[in-house]
Amino acid sequence: MRIDFKTFTARNRLAADLAAEIGKRLTVGVAESGRASLVVSGGSTPVALFEQLSAMDLNWPKVVITLVDERWVATDETDSNEHLVRSRLLRNKAAAAVFIGLKNTAATAAAGEAECERHLKKMPRPFDVLILGMGDDGHTASLFPGAQQLSRATDLRGVQTCMGIAPRTAPHERMTLTLPAILDARQIYLHITGRHKKDVLKQAQGEGPAEDMPIRFILRQQKTPVSIYWAP
Repeated sequence: MRIDFKTFTARNRLAADLAAEIGKRLTVGVAESGRASLVVSGGSTPVALFEQLSAMDLNWPKVVITLVDERWVATDETDSNEHLVRSRLLRNKAAAAVFIGLKNTAATAAAGEAECERHLKKMPRPFDVLILGMGDDGHTASLFPGAQQLSRATDLRGVQTCMGIAPRTAPHERMTLTLPAILDARQIYLHITGRHKKDVLKQAQGEGPAEDMPIRFILRQQKTPVSIYWAP
């Protein structure tokens, strides 16, 4: 499958362009199905994108938003991806959107899988838009190299939508969408910035086991279109 690679000279231009593209897809989703689904990632990279989206004139009450992954921390903590989404995306016009979080009251992410699965059943599938990031180690979502649960979470025969995972190289347990769930999307956008991330991407596009750099599971699959948006 051909992967589109879009390069921008400035991050704000990238954010504006990607927001416009996402807005078009969500509008089509609502028109065709009555609802549209948007799956987003956390971290610092999507902040400008979230702010652009929040001001867009879309039919937000018909848009359902969830996360690709979540740290197993209280949702009012700064490490929480839900906290980021609520403070940067679910505001202005986008405050009318429906949000489904991944964090629940279970003591561990593994113990919270069943409840998380129930909540995610409310998401329109396939997802209209799914946005991924990528770490310096080639992880995406919370599919971390070396994680004990990685093989289960990336098994395309698996039936789980979400899975608790404990990274060896990052703090906090996580809840992540599994690879089959991530690929159940009409369009995936990989949103990365900085020259170092471009170098990591180049490494991921080379040879080697997908488990060593899990973003390779996305880059090598043949099911779902992928567009990469990059700015220095």
